[in-house]
Amino acid sequence: MNKFNILTRGLIKENPVLVSLLGLCPVLAVSTQAENALGMGVATTAVILGSNVVISLLRNIIPDKVRIPCYIVLIAGFVTIVAMILEAYAYPMHQALGIFLPLITVNCIVFARAEVFAKKNNPIDSAIDAIGMGAGFTLALIIVASLREMLGSGSWFGIEIYWLKDNAIAIFTMAPGGFLALAFVIAFVNKITKGHSVRRSDFGCQNCPMVTNCNKTTSAKN
Repeated sequence: MNKFNILTRGLIKENPVLVSLLGLCPVLAVSTQAENALGMGVATTAVILGSNVVISLLRNIIPDKVRIPCYIVLIAGFVTIVAMILEAYAYPMHQALGIFLPLITVNCIVFARAEVFAKKNNPIDSAIDAIGMGAGFTLALIIVASLREMLGSGSWFGIEIYWLKDNAIAIFTMAPGGFLALAFVIAFVNKITKGHSVRRSDFGCQNCPMVTNCNKTTSAKN
């Protein structure tokens, strides 16, 4: 796979949110405002980038039996750095993201890229993969947030939209509206790609980050 394909596959074909359905908690939680969605997307991309590069550099050093705890420690370190930067230079955004900022540590997307890609590839390809997947996550988050903010609050990035402001649909600012908006966006992606973005093999055991441990456990039981 060339570097361009690695970079672009996360946008639509293997979008972590719209295709793999990973990281849905922050998507549903912070998508009431497009500005917050952008902040979460950038923060998550920075964490994926940092952790992917470092894990790729250490992939031949970290013992296989303790790789998962090592990944978590590394990811948590980068989350802490990102949180401190936001608190120092973008405090309102830090407050807006709240608990979901430190919860990037357990975001499925971050761990999946480390386990599925970074531990098997060189640092350059791992960095490209991180940027592509981070961009795909950010894009999906902004689209869902824009839909919810425009329909629910009558604004976009805080800018009021006159007609929508007077005809806002309050449910889109609440939890059910998050599920509705996400469902609409996923359905639209499946429609324009004619279902090709979702492959049956994506849901099999061979693409699970824990497949190695699972196979070992099964073999031990047999």
